[in-house]
Amino acid sequence: MDLVTRIVLIIFIVIVLVILARCIRVVQQSKAYVIERLGAFHTVWSVGLHFKIPFIDRILKVISLKEQVADFPPQPVITKDNVTMQIDTVLYFQVTDPKLYAYGVENPMNAIENLTATTLRNIIGELELDQSLTSRDIINARMRAILDEATDPWGIKVNRVELKNILPPKDIQNAMEKQMRAERERREQILQAEGQKQSQILVAEGEKESRILRADGEKQARIMEAEAEAAAILKVNEAMADALKLLNDANPADGVIKIKALEAFQAAANGRATKIIIPSEIQGLAGLAEGIFETVKRPETGGKPATPAQPPKP
Repeated sequence: MDLVTRIVLIIFIVIVLVILARCIRVVQQSKAYVIERLGAFHTVWSVGLHFKIPFIDRILKVISLKEQVADFPPQPVITKDNVTMQIDTVLYFQVTDPKLYAYGVENPMNAIENLTATTLRNIIGELELDQSLTSRDIINARMRAILDEATDPWGIKVNRVELKNILPPKDIQNAMEKQMRAERERREQILQAEGQKQSQILVAEGEKESRILRADGEKQARIMEAEAEAAAILKVNEAMADALKLLNDANPADGVIKIKALEAFQAAANGRATKIIIPSEIQGLAGLAEGIFETVKRPETGGKPATPAQPPKP
């Protein structure tokens, strides 16, 4: 074998090895390979090592099985009350059947975008502006159900649909901003009124508690004053009882008793009483004292009372 033949053989072997190496493929996780044989669908390669027959098999499409996100640009839509808005949509989908995704529709992403815009216009066209702005969750749910059913023949499952932005006309935006500003002011006034109300309630409760405490204090003071007065009266009565007991033990004479009674009468007469009931014993004692006093003052007439001078006869 000459040199040229050897070179040609080596080149041929290298080419064959390169072709064989390119025909060996390792499919990664969350990937799927759609394989055609002689122009027709043959199989779908999943995870693992696979070999492709040279010049007979070809890889039509490598498909990701992960959940994908499609952010579509704003679409003009008209509400039921003839208000034009700009709405952009975010779509979350996943390929469930690689064969249908490869052969079901040409350019699946473009088809999904057009289908999403059409579905959005149909749903918003049935709602008024206020409903469109406040029913976002309902719109998302309806769009997801419609798109999931429509894309099922394409091997696509729509997991979630979100209305990213809803942009009404400028004049409506200004009106909405004024309305929102007025609503915020109203809520602020309500909060201020609630705060003043709570403050007044707290002040009233504080005054109430203060009055209750003052009343309790006055009550306790009166109780203590009454108890002190009662204790004083008790002490006076005990002292009087002790004095009477000592006087009784001393067995005083009748004159001493009458003198003590006269002293008691004198003390009572110096008080604030408007009526004084004088016992008969004290009355007699008082008469006796007055007689003694008159006797001392009377001049010496031999024990006879002086005869008053007779007035001259007319």
